Amino acid sequence: MEKKALLIIDVQVGMFIDDFPVHNGKQLLENIKQLISKARTTNTPIFFIQHNEPAGQQLEYGSKDWEIHPELLPSEVDMIIHKTTPDSFYNTPLEEELKKHSINQLVLTGIQTDLCVDTTTRRAFSMNYGLTLVSDAHSTYDSGDLIAQQIINHHNQVLSFFANTKKTSEIEF
Repeated sequence: MEKKALLIIDVQVGMFIDDFPVHNGKQLLENIKQLISKARTTNTPIFFIQHNEPAGQQLEYGSKDWEIHPELLPSEVDMIIHKTTPDSFYNTPLEEELKKHSINQLVLTGIQTDLCVDTTTRRAFSMNYGLTLVSDAHSTYDSGDLIAQQIINHHNQVLSFFANTKKTSEIEF
C-alpha cells in the first residue's frame, strides 16, 4: 500500500536574504504552501528538514536565519528533522520516523536543488522509497557558470532517473 509524506528541505529564513535570495523565492513559497495545503487536507505527514550550521555560519543553529520560513510554519503534528549535511537521512531520525509512519513514498521540495535536494533524492532512491520531485517546488542560486534556472532544469532532467517529476498542480496526496 502506498503511504506518502511531503518533505520540505531547508526552506529557512537565511535562504531568502535580500542581497543573495534564492531563485524565484516568492513562487517557490507559494508552490510549497499549495503542497502543504493539499497534504493537510488528506492528513499526509509533513516533514520539515532544517539545516543546522555551526556558530558564525549563515544557518547557525538557533539564529534568525536558521528558522523555518514564516510563510511555511509547521503545525504541531508536522515533524521537524535537524541535519548537518546535504543528506537528510545521514545521522538524523528521518528514516526511523518514516518507518514509524509506514511511509514508502516521498514528495520532495526545497532548497538547494544542487545540494540537499539532489543528495536526499538520490539517497532516498537507494533506500527504495518511491519518489516524486516537485519540479517547480525546489530552487537554488546562480553559480559562477550557470544561472539558477539552468541548474534547476538540469536537475529535473537528471533526477528523473531517480524520481517521478511533476509540477505542483499535478501533485495529489
